[in-house]
Amino acid sequence: MKRTVKTILRALTLLGMATVVLVLSGLGLLLIARQALKPVPGEWATSLRVGSATVEVGVPSLIWLGTTPWVSAMLDGHSLPTRAGRIHMRWQVESETLELRCSPCSIPARGLGVEAFRIDEARLSVRRRGSHLEGSLSSGNLVAAWHGTLSPRALNLKFNLPASPIRDGYALFASVIPEVPQATISGSFGFSATLALPSGNYTLKPHVDGFSVQGLGTATFMGARSTCSAGLRKSRLSTDSLLARAVLAAEDQRFFEHAGFDLVEFTSAFQRNQREGQIERGASTLSQQLARLLITGSERTPTRKLRELLYAVEMEQTLGKARILRLYLDNAPWGDGICGADAAARQYFGLRAQELDAGQAVWLAAMLHNPAMEAHQWATTGQINVARAQWVATGLRPMLRSEREELSKSLTEVVWPIPALGQ
Repeated sequence: MKRTVKTILRALTLLGMATVVLVLSGLGLLLIARQALKPVPGEWATSLRVGSATVEVGVPSLIWLGTTPWVSAMLDGHSLPTRAGRIHMRWQVESETLELRCSPCSIPARGLGVEAFRIDEARLSVRRRGSHLEGSLSSGNLVAAWHGTLSPRALNLKFNLPASPIRDGYALFASVIPEVPQATISGSFGFSATLALPSGNYTLKPHVDGFSVQGLGTATFMGARSTCSAGLRKSRLSTDSLLARAVLAAEDQRFFEHAGFDLVEFTSAFQRNQREGQIERGASTLSQQLARLLITGSERTPTRKLRELLYAVEMEQTLGKARILRLYLDNAPWGDGICGADAAARQYFGLRAQELDAGQAVWLAAMLHNPAMEAHQWATTGQINVARAQWVATGLRPMLRSEREELSKSLTEVVWPIPALGQ
C-alpha cells in the first residue's frame, strides 16, 4: 500500500501536466501558456516535451491551471494513455470536480517485485479551492479521502482510509489470487498517510483489527515432515534450543507477539527503507516465510506477498507458534541446496542441530537473510557477514547482556572450518 499511494500520485501529477499542455497546445494557446507557466525563481519546476520543443514549467502553476474549472471542463470525455493504463476524464459541473478513471489499472509496486499490481479499476477525484486541493481515491468498495496544500515549492498531501473490511481489499485481486474466492477473510484495515512532492518524503500509519482467515486447509501441516531432509531422522530440535532462539533473533524477534504479520516491524522497515532510498530491510514474519517455503514460492511479485499473508494468518490459528517454528526450522534453506536445521548443522559443523553451541547457532542463523550468498562467501573466504552475525548475537534471548556482548566479540575472532559445498 505504501508504494501504491506514492506511485499513483506521481503518475497522476505527471498526467495532469501532460494533459494541460495537450489541451493548451490544441487550442493554439501554447505560447501564452508557456509564458504563464514559466517558473519563477525558487519555484518547483520540471521540463515537458511538447512536439520537438522542451518547455520548462512551474509545477504549482501547472497544477493550478489544470484544476481551474474552465480548463478541467475541456477535459470532459477525453482520455489519455499512461503507463498505468488509459485514463478517462469527466468533469462534474455541480461539484466542480474532475474525475479520473483508470480501467483496468497497472500500478507499479517497487520493492515488492518486478510485476505491477493489476486491478480492474481505480478512480481519483480532484477539486481545488484556492491553494487547497481535495478529493477521493477509490477502487472497488474502498474509498480513501485526501486533501493537500499547494505552494510555490511543494505539494503536501494527506490521505485517510477509514477502517474497511480486509475482504474488500483482497476482492480487488480476486482474479489473480486463487485463494480469495475460497477463503473466509475477516477483520478490518485502514491507514493514514502523508506525501510531500517533489521531495517524495512520505509516512504511513496502517492499522489492522481482527484479521482472521479460514478455508485454506493449513491444518494439514500439523503432522507434516520436512520435504528437504531425506535420509535424516525427524528433527528433535526444541523451540527453546540455541538455534531456534538464534533464528528468532535473526528473522523475527517479535514472533511470539504478533498474529502472523508485524505492523511494528513493517513500520520500522518502511522508515528505514525510505531513509536509504531502497529496500534495505524486509518485514516478513517467520510465519510469512514459512508460507513462502511451503506454498507460495519465492517469486518476487506483489500478489505472492498477499497470498503469503493469507496463509500466515491462518497458520497462526491452525498450527500455533511452536509448530510454525519447528516447520520453519525443518524447511529453511541454508545455501547450496542445504535445507533444514539438521542438514545445515551436519553440513557446516558435523553436528546435530541441538548440539550446536551459541556461536555456531548464531553463525547459522545469520545466514538465513541470504543463504546462497552467505554459503558462497563462507566457502570462498572462510567467513560470512560477521557484522550481521554480531547483530544476531546481541538479540539472542534469554541471555545476560554481558554474555551477549562477549558472544558478539568472540565472533570476530573465531575461525570455522571452510565447508565443502557442492558435494
